[in-house]
Amino acid sequence: MEDLYEQTQDEISPVDLRFSEDEMEAQVDHLTDFIRERVDAMGADGAEIALSGGIDSTATAYLAVEALGAENVHGVLLPKEVNEEANMSDAERVAEELGIDYEVIGIDSVMEEVLAQGDAQTENPSEDEWEGRYVGNTSARVRMTLIYLLANRENRIVLGTGNRAELATGYVTKYGDGGVDCNPLANLYKQQVRQVAAHLGVDESVVQKTPTGGMVDYDTDEEEMGMSYDTLDAVLAFYVDGNLPASVTARLTDTSVEAVERIQEFHEESAHKRTPPATPEPLF
Repeated sequence: MEDLYEQTQDEISPVDLRFSEDEMEAQVDHLTDFIRERVDAMGADGAEIALSGGIDSTATAYLAVEALGAENVHGVLLPKEVNEEANMSDAERVAEELGIDYEVIGIDSVMEEVLAQGDAQTENPSEDEWEGRYVGNTSARVRMTLIYLLANRENRIVLGTGNRAELATGYVTKYGDGGVDCNPLANLYKQQVRQVAAHLGVDESVVQKTPTGGMVDYDTDEEEMGMSYDTLDAVLAFYVDGNLPASVTARLTDTSVEAVERIQEFHEESAHKRTPPATPEPLF
């Protein structure tokens, strides 16, 4: 993973996937209409959103306020020890700039109890080679449970914050941060999320911030995934979404066929995260 990350960082020449000004206006209208329609369709009174201080949750919060008004959007910050204090400060600042009510609920004590119960039922839990994923996924699912508790309390829907790059490659926890009522950013590449955020007036420091998952102690999203978001965006646009051959995609993005094929593997292996639970066809 690290070798591939270093390779794509060295080789990638970002492909410009940004919208024109007219397209941007239409996109924002489309996304705010979508949020309003989902709230109405579910008979809800507003929206709940987990604020991390990152670009995706911030852009989603700005869109939600544009769609519903600040009084109908509620934020929740769910920090654990691994989260940087700066991220939580950014999240609070976003809520205050938007004028939305929010709550801060630390999840460390809940995580300690959940993991203690799990370890009691697992042989040699400290030797589990998947411990990082185990803890990270559990963190995401604990957060999802708390978000829905707050949302149900006030009859709100839960807005997801996943973008096209994350969802297409499975960089999301099933029934964790993937457990939401709708995903407004689902069809936007990371470049486009940054563009939407800047258009809506998000502070430049948040727009350009290096993304981190905030579940386990990895340095950045890109290092955990093994490639840059610029690479993901470009390869998804040309190869996964555009159906160009791997060799052509590699040339257009100044990366390797290996990197292109690895992204395709991520996409195929994570298909189950983008679909409802499998059910058998009726026998009769």
